[in-house]
Amino acid sequence: MNMTTWDCIRIWGLLHHTTWAIARNRQNELSELGTTMMRASVLFILKNIEGPITPTVLSRWLFREPQSVAALLNSMDREGLLRRCKDLDRKNMVRLELTERGEEIYRRSVEKVDVLSDILSGLSTEELATLEKYLLRLRSRAIRKLQLKRSVTNFLLQPPLDTMKTT
Repeated sequence: MNMTTWDCIRIWGLLHHTTWAIARNRQNELSELGTTMMRASVLFILKNIEGPITPTVLSRWLFREPQSVAALLNSMDREGLLRRCKDLDRKNMVRLELTERGEEIYRRSVEKVDVLSDILSGLSTEELATLEKYLLRLRSRAIRKLQLKRSVTNFLLQPPLDTMKTT
């Protein structure tokens, strides 16, 4: 497919502005719970992703540098949302776990999705499935273009729901 420069910029701009507008709406919704999108994302990952979650694994899921995730984790630890636990198998490794308070904020954040539901209800079930398929394809290509280390790339290219806990 031959796209002009203008086509590329127009589509990228539309995608960026859509993401920004939805994110702002979600942030407003989460602020009523006293949390942020980033904190809610950390809680979601800790609650739903299989396997031990270390700060390094978390930084990959968040597409953030480990240093910036460390500062976030320090803050969330001080607020009593999560705790760091020594890994029993690997003594030099730290696992992250939700606290009771973190569980409560998580539960409230996944129950309060009125804005997301309202925005996404503008598309039919079939349109949402098609959108998801196209977004996953674009995400995969974008991640490959980053030329990350193979282990990181393979990890990120997993469809997120394939690694969800089934509880």
